[in-house]
Amino acid sequence: MAGALKKTISLPPDLAREAEQQAEAEGKTLSAVIQEALRSARAARLKGELKTLQGYWQRRAREQGILSQRDLERYLGR
Repeated sequence: MAGALKKTISLPPDLAREAEQQAEAEGKTLSAVIQEALRSARAARLKGELKTLQGYWQRRAREQGILSQRDLERYLGR
């Protein structure tokens, strides 16, 4: 990977063993397994944030009596 930064991390022995076994089973480097795990964690975090925002705006819409697409269009004056 061009421009990759090298970092040193510490893992508990059991987690390191599991990551190494996963890398071997998938034919990947340990680095690739860690990168995939970090990307997956970021995606899960962002998905959680999106659900929180959707919930907030859904509650706000209900407070305004907006329960359908038609209600929303009427509210927006379309």
